[in-house]
Amino acid sequence: MKRILSTLLGVLALSISVGTCLAKEDAKNCQDHPLLTRIPGYWITSCTQKQFDAYKFDTGKDRTQVEGQFWEIRYLPPPELTAKLSALQLLRNVENALKQVGGKVIATGSMRETLTLTKDGKELWIEAWADGNKYVLTIVQKEAMVQEITANADAFANGLKTSGHIAVEGILFDTGKATLKPESKQAIGEVVKLLKADAGLKVFVVGHTDNAGAVDGNMKLSQARAEAVVKELADNGISAARLKAYGNGPYAPVASNDAEEGRAKNRRVELVKQ
Repeated sequence: MKRILSTLLGVLALSISVGTCLAKEDAKNCQDHPLLTRIPGYWITSCTQKQFDAYKFDTGKDRTQVEGQFWEIRYLPPPELTAKLSALQLLRNVENALKQVGGKVIATGSMRETLTLTKDGKELWIEAWADGNKYVLTIVQKEAMVQEITANADAFANGLKTSGHIAVEGILFDTGKATLKPESKQAIGEVVKLLKADAGLKVFVVGHTDNAGAVDGNMKLSQARAEAVVKELADNGISAARLKAYGNGPYAPVASNDAEEGRAKNRRVELVKQ
């Protein structure tokens, strides 16, 4: 898993000494998140790392689900530790370390704190939970899921036949740009296969965006993305006369734009039968 924010190794500033206790060996394949070091002498009892998952963070009023890269790391002190740390002290250490690099407290309680940090375009949500001498860090780097599965040419043909339009999963762009990502190759290949199998088929290639940003900018971006797909199809042997690019911006959402999950679905390219 890609290590992010490697320059933000926060130092947890302890106000007491933990003496010369020797930490126990960390659980297999576990390590600190690159954002935060651990309390000196503590060891990792278990950890979970996932490329994509969701977690509901306490915001003080309700719980907000955040999706993206996921880490959960559980810490315990060594048995020999004589200077006991309180839950408040553990939470304050995490809070102070994150504040040093621009973190903000969203919610706080006697055993749990929620913080956010935005750095280099990455938004992270962090929950610190403490009970007695043990503490747990739950961290999610917010981002949309990378679509790994794309439909095939037969599925596209069926969609066009039954509804007249079909969203092409797997056509991906750089953020805010009309540059196709290399991962789009498979999906583009299936569209090429579809069009070569039916020489009489003509389609509109329609770009869609979420509602983030100005409408005019989204309209231009969706048009540019549609044109980029048309160019890629033409470069793969499809006559430009069979293709027409159209940018629909944020005007035809298929999900709510209130959450990233919905916005990700709205950022799409569709084929519409002419």
